[in-house]
Amino acid sequence: MRKTIVLSAAICAAIGAAILPLARASADDDGMRVKPVNDAKVSKECSACHMLYPAGLLPAPAWEAMMKGLNDHFGENASLDAETTAAITAYLTANAANAKGGRDKYSGQQTAAQDGSLRISGQAWFRREHDEVTPQMLKRRNAKSISDCKACHKDAERGIFEDED
Repeated sequence: MRKTIVLSAAICAAIGAAILPLARASADDDGMRVKPVNDAKVSKECSACHMLYPAGLLPAPAWEAMMKGLNDHFGENASLDAETTAAITAYLTANAANAKGGRDKYSGQQTAAQDGSLRISGQAWFRREHDEVTPQMLKRRNAKSISDCKACHKDAERGIFEDED
């Protein structure tokens, strides 16, 4: 005699809720997904000058170092008041690549502070994922630089880095 197991909608929803974050926080042949920024202060201040990079693209030590050096933020003075700096630093480190419960695919890699680069595009994992990108490809996409994620990944600010044709 065969028993049929019927799962309730609540159990199915719970299983889905447990599995979905794992799928969203993964890298595969089609690209990578990370949690997008969902903080108004971070969104406002960080996107005022450049793309809104998801916190999960760098480990916490890199974000901490970057926020301590805002007076020379890649050649620009991006200084903020102490309260805003503290709030943004707290958000970025809490949602960093190696944060508890966060996407930690790259947490085993050297941190930016260790390898000398605070640039996302300078990270070993980024260089490995983009090793086929040439200056000609960037020019065809009208990318300002390799860090212009949106030129190739239209949903980058939403944390979706799918490979596009």
